[in-house]
Amino acid sequence: MEAIPDDGQQHDGEALGKPQDSSVDLFDSPRAEKAAATSPEKSKKKRRKSNRPYPSGTFEDALIFARQIFDFDSSGSARKISFFGHINKSPDASPSRESITVANKYGLLEASYNSDTLTLTQNALLIVGERGSTLEKGLATIKLAITDVPLFDHVYNKVSGSKLPVKAALIDTFRDANCPEERVEEAIDIFIVNLRFSGLLKTIAGSERVLSLDDYTDSARVVPDSGGVPANVTSVNVRDTSDSAQKSLVNGAQFDSTCFYIAPIGADGSVQRKHSDLFLESLVIPGLNSLNLKVVRADKIDDPGIITSQIIEYIVKSKLVVADLSFHNPNVFYEMALRHAVRRPIVQIIRKRDPIPFDINQMRTIVIDDEDLYAFVPKIEVYKSDIASQARAALEQGGEADTPIARFFPGSGVSK
Repeated sequence: MEAIPDDGQQHDGEALGKPQDSSVDLFDSPRAEKAAATSPEKSKKKRRKSNRPYPSGTFEDALIFARQIFDFDSSGSARKISFFGHINKSPDASPSRESITVANKYGLLEASYNSDTLTLTQNALLIVGERGSTLEKGLATIKLAITDVPLFDHVYNKVSGSKLPVKAALIDTFRDANCPEERVEEAIDIFIVNLRFSGLLKTIAGSERVLSLDDYTDSARVVPDSGGVPANVTSVNVRDTSDSAQKSLVNGAQFDSTCFYIAPIGADGSVQRKHSDLFLESLVIPGLNSLNLKVVRADKIDDPGIITSQIIEYIVKSKLVVADLSFHNPNVFYEMALRHAVRRPIVQIIRKRDPIPFDINQMRTIVIDDEDLYAFVPKIEVYKSDIASQARAALEQGGEADTPIARFFPGSGVSK
């Protein structure tokens, strides 16, 4: 397959079905339409930046949305107003419109967000329904998540049957496919997450390998399941994580460029501290490099005053929060609940050995398997991409997070 041309144009976000011409960008979100309402020059700049030759979210999140529709009406067709009322969301809210658009671009929905009825495609019904074999469901997942997205299909054909390339090599491959430069990091993260979810990324002999379709078919892999959890990179390190760099942030802190890391810290030398340090340095900080966010953890706040009030200020005001639910630490859950209440962007992670509590399993949580060092290390790049992808999705929802509290008390929240 040839490199994907970039025509630099903005196209109608309401286009139905799969793109008919790979040279045309049909993967922009509803936010692109808002740019058209501004002045011509600003509109042109925003449209250029918003060009995406791929869906703006992961296939897993889009499939979770499709499963919600199927659970509401097993025929696969539901009135939009009735469906969103059932899940306690506004159909006109930005996250709702985004969910519809991304599901449509992946070929899971037949209509756009302006349609009155949400109808699942036949491929979507095959994946989420009861008919069809495991292999058929898996191949349908690969088709929608990878091969029906021209950019992803191009890159997949380049790397299929080999080890997952290092990030620098992937960057070159995406550039060669004419992916817009400012979108390369995001595209790589979504591509890697989609590979993993579709079963095309497998740990073999201590390294992550991209399976060919023949290898996949032979292995008859089971399609990964979301467990019913609804939806919801390595670059130059621009962060100085030393104590001096993070000192006195509360006094004039730049919260709009800060990610607060909620984690089970523990005492020096404790298992919890080692775990927190490992996830912070190996996954969270490098995973958020491309978003230009400074990561701060509570023990790095070195400002005079009451530490609890400072932590709460970071929880409420930071642009992003990453909450590590490992060890089921009560302080972490308290702090996470505060973030849920203010409805600001949050990404949840947890180690595999700890179950996700029922009350919060309605928000997507990234599960990280760190039990086996030899299985964990090869997947570090995948976990970083997953964190980066979820962070972008959270930040692009207009600053409002879709939390359980927000669903049942839509008027909740506090001013920044």
